[in-house]
Amino acid sequence: MSERAPVTDWVNDFDHTDPRWTENPYPIWDELRSASPLVHTDRFLGCYMPTTFAAVKEISYDTDHFSSRRVIVRNVRSESPPPAPPITSDPPEHKPAKRLLLPPFTPDAVAKLEPRVRAICNELIDAFIEDDGCDAATAYTKHIPVKTICHMLGIPEDDSDIFIRWIHEILELGINDDAILMKAVFEMSTYFQGHIAHRKQKPTDDLISTLMNARDDKGQPLSDAHVLGSLRLLLIAGIDTTWSAIGAALWHLATHPADRERLLAEPELMPTAIEEFLRAYSPVTMAREVMKETSIAGCPVKPGNMVLLSFPAANRDPSVFPEADKVMIDRKENPHVAFGLGIHRCVGSNLARMEMTVAIEEWLKRIASFRLDPSQKVRWSEGTVRGPRSLPLLFGRPS
Repeated sequence: MSERAPVTDWVNDFDHTDPRWTENPYPIWDELRSASPLVHTDRFLGCYMPTTFAAVKEISYDTDHFSSRRVIVRNVRSESPPPAPPITSDPPEHKPAKRLLLPPFTPDAVAKLEPRVRAICNELIDAFIEDDGCDAATAYTKHIPVKTICHMLGIPEDDSDIFIRWIHEILELGINDDAILMKAVFEMSTYFQGHIAHRKQKPTDDLISTLMNARDDKGQPLSDAHVLGSLRLLLIAGIDTTWSAIGAALWHLATHPADRERLLAEPELMPTAIEEFLRAYSPVTMAREVMKETSIAGCPVKPGNMVLLSFPAANRDPSVFPEADKVMIDRKENPHVAFGLGIHRCVGSNLARMEMTVAIEEWLKRIASFRLDPSQKVRWSEGTVRGPRSLPLLFGRPS
């Protein structure tokens, strides 16, 4: 794995894995947006990035010129990327694949999960509530979506550390190291193949069995490969994204005590605040592959390039969001695209919102005052999903 040269010209040579982007991408996005609605880099075998809300929207809805078969911008492009339907599906295969995943994520289905999620949050808080502080990322935020998805899939919560390792290898280390990525995908596939085989002998009442019993639009059962791909998607897309969003919200409340005090005094603001945290700290940047020559916002794009489809950058576009760089927990008009746009809008948005809301509510009930630990460093993840990987907090007010 070769060392990447540092960026000296963001507009013509951006790199979303550069440490400065990881640490604080917002001024970089402002610089790119002021230069052009679409920028290009020769890194990652050629990659475009739309910088405005309008350009992100234009690409999201254009499935003729942009394919979703690759959803991560990486330094290597295998001929047959591992499928994870429906997120890696294009029309016409996409619609039936997505339809199969909708029932477990309806508002009613998600509401039934809420008591378990509240219990998970309190079980986690119990472990550190008597301490002076904790690393909220490693002790709290990352475990909530992992344990929730384990509960839905009917797999042991004790396996959650393995899932966290796979996600780190696929979404971060795998961007620049194909061997690490393929090993993680193989291990994850082998793990789920075991669960599929077990359920063929002894069916269960969980999401894995639901997928195994599903029928496609021709009335045929899904192949094991399709079930496997959807399980990989649920694990990868349902965990890292949500724990990043919860962590960013806690980071904000630790660094903005006035907002924390206001939420405690006005709990009815929570839904509005959650939407603003989703806008301001959107965790997910997706990718598309250019399949046919076209133009976006008047800029030509060529096949063979990837597109870094930054929903977080779109959510900071001041032409759509007044005072876009200011986090306002009472922001009324908030048409954010944290969950994507078009046919690939996130199927799990109801679940993510519920997990975020419950995680912040339960934390504030029991830890009303907290701040960053100045003796330690907050560390953010790099690449496709951005959120705090280390979030050292101290409880109580400074003495």
